[in-house]
Amino acid sequence: MRIFNKSTLSEFWKKHKDAEESLKTWYKNASKTEWKKPRDVKKMFAKASIVANNRVVFDINGGSYRLVVEFNYDFGLGYIRFIGTHSDYDKIDVSTC
Repeated sequence: MRIFNKSTLSEFWKKHKDAEESLKTWYKNASKTEWKKPRDVKKMFAKASIVANNRVVFDINGGSYRLVVEFNYDFGLGYIRFIGTHSDYDKIDVSTC
């Protein structure tokens, strides 16, 4: 998958140092895959939540943070839509963020 907005991740881990390794690992793994359907994501990230509008929610750093990525499976693209704490996540509509 080609993941867009890696800078969003790096800006986040500059503020939340404990998320850096988890986000780097997630990015490395996601970048090396060729997911064609949401179930492919679940095979690699069993705890990921598949939600509306081709979005997937990933728990980061043992569930301390949430990462929302919108996927275009046909073209092999992932767009980072949100990264934040659980309380930040609770304030968004994950299907439209």
